[in-house]
Amino acid sequence: MKTKILVTREVFDETLEYMAQYCEVESNQADVPLDADTLARRLQGCGGVVCNLTDCIDEPLLVRCPQLRVAANIAVGFNNIDLAACTARGVMATNTPEVLTDTTADLAFALMLATARRLTEAEAYIRNGQWRGWHLKQLLGVDVHHATLGIIGMGRIGRTIAKRALGFEMRVLYHDPIRQPADVERQLNATYVTKDELLAQADFVILQMPYAPETHHLIGAAELKKMKPSAILINSTRGGIVDDAALVQALRDGTIRAAGLDAFEGEPKINPGFLGMKNVVLAPHIGSSTEATRRAMAMTAAKNAVAALTGSKPPNLLNKLSVRA
Repeated sequence: MKTKILVTREVFDETLEYMAQYCEVESNQADVPLDADTLARRLQGCGGVVCNLTDCIDEPLLVRCPQLRVAANIAVGFNNIDLAACTARGVMATNTPEVLTDTTADLAFALMLATARRLTEAEAYIRNGQWRGWHLKQLLGVDVHHATLGIIGMGRIGRTIAKRALGFEMRVLYHDPIRQPADVERQLNATYVTKDELLAQADFVILQMPYAPETHHLIGAAELKKMKPSAILINSTRGGIVDDAALVQALRDGTIRAAGLDAFEGEPKINPGFLGMKNVVLAPHIGSSTEATRRAMAMTAAKNAVAALTGSKPPNLLNKLSVRA
């Protein structure tokens, strides 16, 4: 008898077809978000779950789902999964690194360019019928080329953003708990600095680290005050890393120039203060959202789940557990 697996949100047909070769698949193709109680009920009798960052895989859920053996996240981040609880209960947890690195780096750069050159404001200007022709001081932005880029979080995506910056001849500063090897710093023309030094010097600050208790509100009122008044903040990683209320106030006060945001505290709700601001570019958490990348993410999660349920080690296992056939 095939092991049952639940897919919590809509995925691609080829993902379901792949898993169906090995498992009995139940999928929420209607794409209706599952609350905690509904998720627990639908997981009864399931050996695996292919989940999303909106699904909370925590101790209360695991208690109700004793047959669960693997939680395969369709994301590189896994702050929605209680890794310690999974490990304690023998549940393998996996993610989807690498396949989204380039795409997410592209989006971070797109946010930076769009914010610097006021593209969303310019588009609204045209759509609202306000444009009356060219003039010298119209929608003045700031240059990205030759500017100083500060990257906080120098993992795969951070390093790839730094590669993009080479083409714009940017000066790159970075801060991370782990310093990169000297040869990597040379290749990326990147200089390691303290967080305070980065905030003080950077024209653009890009955040690219996982959310965790230690990164909660890593950028708050005090940090924003350390940035240049002309600086632009880009959050292309996770909500909660920035104190959104403090950022709204900083933008209102002119503490920094602008922000480009693809992640928010409490999303899909966002601080309403952002909505009326012209100096903010907003995106609905689409960092990895290209068709090719999202297909690859879904298939990677499916392969992780199938491996775990058929006696193999998942390629992207996050916790150290013995595989059970």
